[in-house]
Amino acid sequence: MNYLHQFLFGIYPYIALAIFFVGSLIRFDREQYSWKSESSQTLNSGMLKLGSPLFHIGVLGLFFGHMAGLLTPVWVWDTLGVTHGAKQLVAMVAGGVMGSLCLIGLLMLIARRLSNDRVRARSTFKDKLVLVWLLATLLLGLSSIFVSASHMDGHMMVLLMSWAQHVVTLRGDAAGFIEEAPLVFKLHLFMGMSLFAIFPFTRLVHVWSGFGAVTYLSRAYQLVRPR
Repeated sequence: MNYLHQFLFGIYPYIALAIFFVGSLIRFDREQYSWKSESSQTLNSGMLKLGSPLFHIGVLGLFFGHMAGLLTPVWVWDTLGVTHGAKQLVAMVAGGVMGSLCLIGLLMLIARRLSNDRVRARSTFKDKLVLVWLLATLLLGLSSIFVSASHMDGHMMVLLMSWAQHVVTLRGDAAGFIEEAPLVFKLHLFMGMSLFAIFPFTRLVHVWSGFGAVTYLSRAYQLVRPR
């Protein structure tokens, strides 16, 4: 195993996660007025009405699908009688559907941001970087489906699961599991991990507020009375 591979898939995940959590805390503490999605809907709604829901449905499906698929221990699937090949097929189909929805929505959002003068003038370098990074990560993920189709035994799926689970449980041998993985998988993993690293510095921080919105369901009523 070479040093670059060991760094990218054995050390870099922790660097990205540290930036993700610490950076988010610092930004919330120091720049709360920037803690928002910076919506440009008032400038031009256009393709936003369809593009935004498609993108968010797709990206949420991909996020929770990756979480469940990669972090559920292999023995759980074995106990349930789900073969490795069957799990790989489900992951390919679900990932393809959600990835396609996300891709359509993302392309609409990119086209809107670049084609509308007012929205383009309001866009920052960080806005464009996030969109390009998301697009590249998504295209690599969708491309990996075709690579997976050439070996349906589920072996690569198990190796990716082992890598992810060894990373989150702080075991130092994670990188070894995907040393022989196809390049498209490695690039997808690197781009995905890097999203966590750039997260605190962009409008993506509004995702945290989305999780916090759940508390509204249990919040007491607010009474507003005239003087």
